Order: sequence, then structure tokens, then C-alpha cells
Amino acid sequence: MIPDGLTPPVELDVDDALTLLRAGELAVEGRLVDASNATLYCAISCEGVTAACVYKPVAGERPLWDFPDGSLAEREVAAYEVSAASGWAIVPPTVYRDGPLGPGMVQLWIGEDATTDLVRLIRGRDTPEVRRIAVFDAVINNGDRKGGHLLPTVAGHVYGVDHGVTFHVEDKLRTVLWQWAGNRLPAEIVTDLEALRAQFDVTLGERLHELLTTREVRRTIRRLDRLLSTGRHPEPSDDWPAVPWPPM
Repeated sequence: MIPDGLTPPVELDVDDALTLLRAGELAVEGRLVDASNATLYCAISCEGVTAACVYKPVAGERPLWDFPDGSLAEREVAAYEVSAASGWAIVPPTVYRDGPLGPGMVQLWIGEDATTDLVRLIRGRDTPEVRRIAVFDAVINNGDRKGGHLLPTVAGHVYGVDHGVTFHVEDKLRTVLWQWAGNRLPAEIVTDLEALRAQFDVTLGERLHELLTTREVRRTIRRLDRLLSTGRHPEPSDDWPAVPWPPM
């Protein structure tokens, strides 16, 4: 629920959203106080169009022992690039740009369906969009897939947000979506992964090299190749906590 007085979410097609996010004027309206890093609720306006967005400035990132300082915003954008290339539209339109507090990630705010039973959505096995998110997390090596990072919409789509701790060279997959662990991947997901793999050799690979290190891109390709080779969802590792805390 968006408090009164704040700019409400607006539905935009992807191209219009990206244009607005890149060129629009940002105005900070509030802060998400529960977020571990500076996460600002903003209005963004350009040529008569105004929408709500999230702005995460690099200057507000909390240092982590296992990720390079100042790299989380670019990882969020890299996650969007993989999401867009997959055709799954998991991550809302996201760009890296300057803002009132310096450079950072700017992402279209998605209006959530507050009537959805989130626990049931997380635990279920029959929602194709959530299953794709589980596979997407395996590709990007998401170390923090909490239940609250899933955003079901009134239209029935399920988005995923908060992808700052991703693309590490070590396996760090932590998620609440283990219900398919070890199961064979559906044929349609395999087809999508094969198409995604082909894009790493062209535009997607070039774009990720602008956002990540060469080693991180190579490890991402290796994880994708492993998924295609095994044809199965990954299983939890004994060397790393399988579920983030808190899970929601």
C-alpha cells in the first residue's frame, strides 16, 4: 500500500519505462526504512509522464565482506539485462544512472496485489512464473531470494526485485524456492535457457561485461551451461546456508 501523498505506480510498456527511467527527473519522496541499503521511493517525470520508481544510490550501499564495494547497483541492472534477454520479464525495467545522491540503480516501482497469499505463492509448485524465478536465481546466483522479494500483480504476473547480491563467482544461491530441487526442468524452460545461452555470445555478453567482471560473466555462463547439461533444478549446497534470513 502506497501512503497518501506519494506518486502512485503507473503501468508502462518496457520501452516507455526505460525511456522514462533514463531521461526523467528524479524527485525523492520517501525512504524504505526496512531496507539494509539506502532505498528511496521517488517520482520520475519526463514530457508529461510521471511514475513511481525505486532509486538505490551507490553512496548508500552498505559494505559487504564478500562483494566489492559499490557494485550492488550494477548487479541489479545486470539482473534486469538477463531477465529481459530470457523473455521472462522477472525484473522490472531497471537502469543505471545519476540521481540526486549520485549514480545508482533506478527501477520502475511495481504495484503489488496486496490480496495475494504470499506464503502460499512461495510454497506452491504449480505457478510457472515462480518456477522460472527459481531457475533465474540459479543463473544469476542470487544470494538473497526472500519471499518479500516476489511481487505478484493484479494482472497475475509475478516480478522479482532486490538483486544486489548476485553474480558472485562462488556458488551462493540462497532462496525460499527449493520446492523443485533436483526435479527435471520443464521443456519450455530448457528452450528458453538455450535461447538465453545463445545471447551471451552477442549483445547480452557485451552488456554484462559493462556491469560485471570478466570472471563473473564467465561463471554466469558456466552456471547456465550446468543447468542445460543436467537438465535439472539445482539442489541446496552443504557449504552455504540454503535459505536467506529472515526468509520473508
